[in-house]
Amino acid sequence: MWTASSFVVASMIGTGVFTSLGFQLNDIQSVFPLIMLWIVGGIVALCGALSYSELGAALPRSGGEYHLLSRIIHPAIGFAGGFVSATVGFSAPAVLAAMALGKYLTAVFPAFDPMWVAFIMILSFHLLHTFSLKWGTFFQGWSTAVKVGLIFVFIIAGLMVTDNQVISVFPKPGDMKLMMSSGFAVSLVWVYYAYSGWNSTVYFVGEVQNPQKDLPRSLLMGTSFVMVLYVLLNYVFLYTTPMAEMAGQVEVGYISGIKVFGETGAGIIGLGISILLLSTVSSYVFIGPRIMETMGEDHSYISVLAKHNKQGIPAYAFLLQLVICLIFIFTSSFEQVLMYTGIALIITNSATVIAVFVLRKREPDLLRPYSVWGYPWTPTVFLLVNVWILFYTFKEQPLESIIGVSLFLASIALYYLGKKFENNGNI
Repeated sequence: MWTASSFVVASMIGTGVFTSLGFQLNDIQSVFPLIMLWIVGGIVALCGALSYSELGAALPRSGGEYHLLSRIIHPAIGFAGGFVSATVGFSAPAVLAAMALGKYLTAVFPAFDPMWVAFIMILSFHLLHTFSLKWGTFFQGWSTAVKVGLIFVFIIAGLMVTDNQVISVFPKPGDMKLMMSSGFAVSLVWVYYAYSGWNSTVYFVGEVQNPQKDLPRSLLMGTSFVMVLYVLLNYVFLYTTPMAEMAGQVEVGYISGIKVFGETGAGIIGLGISILLLSTVSSYVFIGPRIMETMGEDHSYISVLAKHNKQGIPAYAFLLQLVICLIFIFTSSFEQVLMYTGIALIITNSATVIAVFVLRKREPDLLRPYSVWGYPWTPTVFLLVNVWILFYTFKEQPLESIIGVSLFLASIALYYLGKKFENNGNI
């Protein structure tokens, strides 16, 4: 359970929380709505975690959305969910974390090139997780512990700063209007990305020793813990640093670190954030190929993805993920990757939460070791907030929204194309 929880925490705490605030400040300049972004995002993530826990405990097989949607709704929808999860769901966030790591490291060592730092990190972790399960999980556990420790140091030191900004977490006139605006909804895409990873255990539940109990525990413990850290961390950013200095910037942790620790100390914190991002890159690299492996087991035309090396690791799935990651690194900007990643994940996650209602209707007598708390309101809240985000995202960011939807639809088309070849005996 603790290893599974560490993957949830490691997957969630990474690029998003150390980069999102700078972009949110472009639309929102008030403390209460900014803090509420992270509270609303945390509540939505908890609703999603509770919903996924019911499905994962009842149908414990690795593969995440691919397995659940294929089993409950339709294999084509499952294939699309799996394809999106394996590509933009894990490959893209791994690249984003590596890009952010490169930017933080460059802030400390200007001679470094962020793109090549990202390349080296992605390549290194693919090699580690492809050839050693033991050392991969060992690194994951300890790097997550170091990550959480560094964040606590940053929070405590930030709260002790005397030359702080005069801010209030209480609402002021106009804040509620801001929270209902398109800017707030679009900013939630950034928050949604920062919370992505709350469902991590579902992707490798087949390797969890006691999935019926440990899956829900790991998701709920990990998500709740991260929500508290996120709220505190963003409060510290706003408490220590003028909003104008962070607006539009990626490395807000480093900028805030200068205010908390001075130039020299900020360099150490920038290096520390780079180290904690290693854990995030590692967790995404580890999980993504498990989805491809499960898909390869079910479809002969991609069966090569299910083949294991001598260590029992799906090496070809890791190789495919590496190729996808390298394409992202050398072709896309940070903001572009993040936006269409967030949109595609919202669509996939929403389809999976809808599956909670479908499964209850179709198989009411199915053994459910865990039943979602607050049903039907818990999954309903998750879906309503996601629909609200998507509405304003399509309105404000039409190109990225179309790309996100197109990825899902193209995956469905790819499923039927593959089945056609499979049925004709060509593959």
